[in-house]
Order: sequence, then C-alpha cells, then structure tokens
Amino acid sequence: MATVKRFEDLEVWQQARKLATAIYQLTSNGTIVKDYELVKQMNRSVGSIMDNIAEGFDRGGKREFIQFLAIARGSCAELKSQLYRALDRKHIGEEIMKQAYEQIEAITRMISGLIKYLNNSNIKGNKYQDQKT
Repeated sequence: MATVKRFEDLEVWQQARKLATAIYQLTSNGTIVKDYELVKQMNRSVGSIMDNIAEGFDRGGKREFIQFLAIARGSCAELKSQLYRALDRKHIGEEIMKQAYEQIEAITRMISGLIKYLNNSNIKGNKYQDQKT
C-alpha cells in the first residue's frame, strides 16, 4: 500500500464522496423530497461514511482509525436499510435501489479490506512517529 498523507488520497473516501453526491441527487427529486425525515436520515448516513473515514484517518492512530472505519461500515448498513424504506414507500424503483446498493456494498468491502490490512500490519499511525524539529 502506498503511503497516504491525507484522507482525501484514500480510494475508499473518494468512493464514499461519490456515493454522498449520488444520494444527495437521489433525495433531491421526486416524491422522496417530501419524506423529510427519511431524506435527512439518508443524507446523514451517507455523510457519516465519508466523515468517519476522514476523522479516523486524522486521529493518527491505527486503533482509532479502525474504530472509525467500523462506524463508517455501520453507516453503510444504515443507508442500505434506509434505501429499503425508500423502495417500500415507492420513492425509488428497483434499478435505482440496485445501483445504490451495489455502490454501498463496494464501499463496505473496501472498508473491510482496509480494516483487515491495518489489523495485519505493523503500522501504528502518524501520532507515534518521532517529531523532528
């Protein structure tokens, strides 16, 4: 794995950002716009995915990063559940549901892979590196 200096360099964060844009667009059109609570929950969940990846990375420690990645993974599951509600309420069709679900699944796999990588590595995190002045 190449050295990553910023959370923005992480492919998983980039994909989460794309998903956030897609969910925002999905919740900005059609009958779903009047389902205010669901729209709010969906946008919070998708935002939580990318935000927790970013926050965990910038905490500077491996264990904290893993903890925040696990929270991001949980937000993926939460968003999938909310998509089912949108489907059941006829706000979205099967094809939109399938596309969004596949995006979320891909991000979930990336998060899980990153957690596995970190658990098996000797990386401690930036906050454990010697400071040079």
